[in-house]
Amino acid sequence: MISHKKAILFSLLSAFLLWLSFPGGGEFWPLLFVALVPLLYAVQAKTQKRAALYSLLCGLVHFLLLLYWIVIVLGRYGGLPWFVAVPALLLLALCMSGYLVCFALFARFILLSCSPLICLLLLPSVWVGLDWLRGILFTGFPWMDLGYALYRVPVLIQVADLVGHHGVTFILVFFNVCIVLLFRREKSVFSRIALVLSAIILAGNVGLYSKTQLKTFDTLVAGKETPRLVVGIVQGNIDQSIKWSPTRQRATVKQYLAQTEKLFGSQKPDFVVWPETALPFFPLSNSLTAELRQFTFARDSALLTGAPWYEIIDRQAKKIHYYNSAFFVLPDGQFGRRYFKSHLVPFGEYVPLKKFLPFLGPLVEAVGDFTPGKIEVPLAWRQAKAGILICFESVFPELSRKWVLAGANILVNLTNDAWYGKSSAPYQSLAMTVFRAVESRRSLVRSANTGISAFIEPSGRIEAQSDIFKPWAMAKDVVLLENITFWASYGYLFAPICLIVGLCGSCLAWFRSIRSQKNLKKNYTTR
Repeated sequence: MISHKKAILFSLLSAFLLWLSFPGGGEFWPLLFVALVPLLYAVQAKTQKRAALYSLLCGLVHFLLLLYWIVIVLGRYGGLPWFVAVPALLLLALCMSGYLVCFALFARFILLSCSPLICLLLLPSVWVGLDWLRGILFTGFPWMDLGYALYRVPVLIQVADLVGHHGVTFILVFFNVCIVLLFRREKSVFSRIALVLSAIILAGNVGLYSKTQLKTFDTLVAGKETPRLVVGIVQGNIDQSIKWSPTRQRATVKQYLAQTEKLFGSQKPDFVVWPETALPFFPLSNSLTAELRQFTFARDSALLTGAPWYEIIDRQAKKIHYYNSAFFVLPDGQFGRRYFKSHLVPFGEYVPLKKFLPFLGPLVEAVGDFTPGKIEVPLAWRQAKAGILICFESVFPELSRKWVLAGANILVNLTNDAWYGKSSAPYQSLAMTVFRAVESRRSLVRSANTGISAFIEPSGRIEAQSDIFKPWAMAKDVVLLENITFWASYGYLFAPICLIVGLCGSCLAWFRSIRSQKNLKKNYTTR
C-alpha cells in the first residue's frame, strides 16, 4: 500500500500521462501503454473510499483537460455566460469521472483478491464494459475512449475489424495491468513468466494480424479490378457567427460553388461532398437551389450536401417536422434520396423530456426542435452507396454498422466543427472517425465546414486531411468495398460481453474478499 500523498500524486500523474497521449495534449501515443499504471497502484488503497477519491481526482483532471472546449461551445457560440458554461463543463467532467470511480472500486477488489491471469482478463473487461455503458446511457457520450488515441498508428488498430475500437482499448488496459502485476513483490517467478508470455502472445498475434490486413488492403487499393470513384471534398470555412445570416446565403453558395469548380480543372469528380448544413436554408423553398441544379447539370456530376429540411405532417394543425438532412443534388436537377440525422445532440438539436417538462419551452425555441430520422437505404449515385454520418454520429460505431448492413460501400461524414473553435476537439473528432473506417472496412470521406476534412482508407490510413479554419478542396480516387467484417456481424458484441464478464468477475471477487475478511476475523476471535 502506498501513502495517501503518493496515491494523490499517482492519480494526477495518470491524468497527465493521458493528456500527453491524447489529441490536443501532444499525441505521444506510446504513453498509453503505461498511463494507467500509476492509477492502478493508487486504487489499491486501504479503503474503498480512498480508492474512489483517487479515481475521482484522476477522472476530473483528465476530463477537464479533454473536454475544456465545452466552454467554447456553450460560451462563444451558445451565448451562455461563463458562470453557466464553466459549471456545465464541471458537471460533465464529474459525470464522466463516475465511470472511472466504478472501475476503481471493481479494480481494487480484483487486484487484491484474484490471481494475475484473472486480473488480466477482468480489469480490461470492466474498463471496456464501462466505456460501452458510457456510450449508450442517456443517449450516450462515448467521447475519446482510450483506444481512439492510436488513430495515427494503423499497425496497432487493425483488430478493430474484429472487435471494434473497444478491442483496441482492451489491449491497452491489458498491458497497463500487466506492468502493475509484474512489479508486485509477492508474485512468484511462475506468475511473472505467465504474465510475460501472455503479453508476448497478445502482442505477437495483434502484430501479425495487423501486418496481414495492411498488406491485404494495400493490394486492394492498388488493384485495377477494385471498383472506385473520384470523390471531391469542399471545406468552405464559413464563420459560424455569420453562417445563418440571410444576407450571407448567396455569398456562401457562391463560395462553395467556386471551390467546387476548381476540382473540375484537373479531374472530374463523380460527386462532391459539402459539409453539414453547408446550405444554410431550406432547399425546397429557396431560389438559390436552382444554381446548384444548374451546376450539377452542366458538369454531369452529383453534389452530396447537408441542409436543414422540413416536412409538413398536418397542414391544418400546423404540424411540421424539421430535420438535419443530407442528400444528393443529381445532374437531372432532382434531389436524390435523403437521410435525416438519426442520433440528435441533446440540448443542441432537441430538448429531452420536453413533454414532461413544460418549463423548458424557451430552451426548445433557442436550440431548435429537430425530429430524428432512421437509417434505411444508403444514398446511391452511380456505383456509390453512401452511408451518411452527420456530425456527432461519427462517434457511434453502431450507426456505421447499420449502414454497412444496409448495403453501404462507402461512408461519408458531413460535419460542422466550427462550434469547437481552435481547440483539440476537431482532432479528437477525426480520431474517432478513423475507427469507423477500420471497423467497417469502408473508405470514409469527411467534409467539415472548418475542418478537419479528410480522405480515410479502409485500413484507417489518413490519405489526406485539411488544416482547420482554412478553405480547402481536394478530389481523390476512393475504393468501394462490399465485404462485411467480423465486427459488423458479431464483433460488435465484444464490449457488452466484456461488461457481463467484468461485472460477474468483480462480484465474485467481492464475495471472495468478504469471505476472506470473515475468515480472518473468525481465526482472530478463536485465538
